[in-house]
Amino acid sequence: MSMLVAPHHDGSAMYVERTDWRVGGSARVRVRVPCASEIEAVAVRYTHDGEQACIPMEQEYVNELETWWGYDVPLTNPLVSYRFLLSRRGNPDTWLNGTGVHTHDTPDSDDFVLRADLSYPMWPVHSVVYQVFPDRFATSGLDVATPEWARRRSWNELPQGPDWSSELFGGDLYGAAEHLDHVARLGADVVYLTPIFTARSAHRYDASTFDEVDPLLGGNDALNMLSKQAHAWNMRVMGDLTLNHCGAEHPWYERANSDTLAREREYFYFEHGEDGVDRPATWLGVSSLIKLNFASDRLRDEMYRGESSIAKKWLRGENGMDGWRIDVANMAARRGEHDVSHEVSQEFVGACQEEKSDSYVVGEHFQDGRADLAAGGWHGVMAYSAFTRPVWAWLRADSLPVGFPDSFLGSTFGVPKRDGISMVAAMRAFTAGVPFDAVLRSWLILDSHDTPRFHALAGNRDRTKVGVGLQMTMPGVPMVWMGDEIGIGGVTCGEDSRRPMPWENEASWDNDLFEWYRQCIAIRRSSDALAVGSLRWLHVGADVVVYLRETPEDRLLCCASRAVHAAVQLPSEALLCERIVTVLGESVTLLEDRIVLPADGPSFHVWRLEGSTENSTATPGTTTKSRMENSHG
Repeated sequence: MSMLVAPHHDGSAMYVERTDWRVGGSARVRVRVPCASEIEAVAVRYTHDGEQACIPMEQEYVNELETWWGYDVPLTNPLVSYRFLLSRRGNPDTWLNGTGVHTHDTPDSDDFVLRADLSYPMWPVHSVVYQVFPDRFATSGLDVATPEWARRRSWNELPQGPDWSSELFGGDLYGAAEHLDHVARLGADVVYLTPIFTARSAHRYDASTFDEVDPLLGGNDALNMLSKQAHAWNMRVMGDLTLNHCGAEHPWYERANSDTLAREREYFYFEHGEDGVDRPATWLGVSSLIKLNFASDRLRDEMYRGESSIAKKWLRGENGMDGWRIDVANMAARRGEHDVSHEVSQEFVGACQEEKSDSYVVGEHFQDGRADLAAGGWHGVMAYSAFTRPVWAWLRADSLPVGFPDSFLGSTFGVPKRDGISMVAAMRAFTAGVPFDAVLRSWLILDSHDTPRFHALAGNRDRTKVGVGLQMTMPGVPMVWMGDEIGIGGVTCGEDSRRPMPWENEASWDNDLFEWYRQCIAIRRSSDALAVGSLRWLHVGADVVVYLRETPEDRLLCCASRAVHAAVQLPSEALLCERIVTVLGESVTLLEDRIVLPADGPSFHVWRLEGSTENSTATPGTTTKSRMENSHG
């Protein structure tokens, strides 16, 4: 299905000019309308103080291919939603919103949105994150006693369960620091550490303190060493904080549970049962994870507001961390009728920025995170709904490995089989209503420590490469789960994918896959279009999707396919360029008036469009025809 005649808008700088970017100011919004669409008039419908306005837009640029329409939308409120009304042959029957073009009225929740009252850090959009599970990444052979809760495992063994959390392989932060050269060779520049605080499990999501790094990982000195080494490699470091809960052995909970008059009692939800006994609320019924109650101002001070708070303490100083990933952020500060999640997320991020102005906070969110992002707290979310789920359903193998879970990232009946049209529709649905700044700072993940490995789902290296290509070229921050780049196994669950890195067995590495990751990351980190540019879908089919990422100075054409397919052909004049340079994959075929893309699959290709005869926002009175050249970069 060709999308070339579809009108287009997104939140990138090509379409939103931040002329007076503040509440009370305005932003110039633009729509690109191909002439072939036969649209003759455009209006913008926007919100202000709970009311709506629908105002005709002005023609800014016109040429033989397209018309650009513009209007200055007032930023009356912190969050302004808007969509476009399109009139064809005198009939205003079409809307353009964040999910696409519709011939029926659409709700505000799917609008484009402007959020002018927030400050988003810039460095994440140019970064690639590498996730490290400290107990399984690398060991320095640290000589520490085995705690009574743990079962020691040798490095060359695999996690076995059923008590996965007690399996201690002995990774530590000194070992991680020694292997940052691997991360640097891959090309990632942010190290995200899953929890490092003292706990009673290998995963450490049950913190018994937030005040010290676990001695099993080398303690505070080891984190300091890793941070110094990361900075030497021009890398940043992010931590993982359980804002939703603490462990049952945390002193706060021990005091609260033993004394109903303890000041820490208010840090938790003690709920009166039918048997007359008060019991603490827990995370999904797990007795070792005690839910925190942010109705308590004292708890807010302890966690993030106070000068010595947990959030600020670990960001402080030249070797402080650069931000946080918030575990189960979708549940934090929510319990029954009590919901202060948006308030807490805004306060938490604000407190982090007080300590370190460019700190970056990402929330874990398996479900629909749009309302939380629109509310203006987290800078982004882990985009399971907007990226992981759609890509899994499109690229899954016909048959999955024995033991692959029957749940689909929270849904029953397993991973569905869906086509590219469904994939793109889901991606658009779960980014509609989200500030573009937050889309750009949400993590694009193929898998994580909570899922089976993506390559096990994809079934072969070629489909895996297509997933990596999508991950590195879509709007957002790519996050690579350690070991993905060398094909580490993990089929049955996230615990199974938490296998130790095989440093002493490089013969087991998939070096071809590593090189693909390295190439894709290099392309991602060298392109402004991939960091902050527009995303325009040009062709969406069952087995192939084609899209353009662009800024006025940098334009990349991407083609992802899961199978051999009918070749996609694009009119030469529509791409507004003189040269097509192959960046990744195969070259295009140039015919008289069209460009023919490779029809192989599974495959992923990237081309740079160079030497446009006019800038990509169009200039009146110039021709769009050009001499097309094809070259290999």
